[in-house]
Amino acid sequence: MSNAQEMTTEMFDTAVADGTALIDFHASWCGPCKQIAPIVDELAAEYHDRGLKVGKVDIDQAQELAVRFGIMSVPTLLFFKDGQKVDEIRGAVGRQVLEEKIKSFL
Repeated sequence: MSNAQEMTTEMFDTAVADGTALIDFHASWCGPCKQIAPIVDELAAEYHDRGLKVGKVDIDQAQELAVRFGIMSVPTLLFFKDGQKVDEIRGAVGRQVLEEKIKSFL
């Protein structure tokens, strides 16, 4: 079971409204998405107590969100602070890159 919450279009704005959130835009058919999924899940568990919310958006299930945020390739990870997008990472990256980015927003 994932430590990151699967997000729908209906719940998205409420989920990212307060605090810091990392949202993983992915697809079930995407190899690099599968590669970083365990890293995202580990970070979700480790940083939950520090207030980090981690969500996953399947671009095939929530196409409206993919269009809204201009997701042209997956994986794309968006960082939100109090409802505002503050940064993004496109493509599969290592744990250290993600963790440094997370720490910069907490």
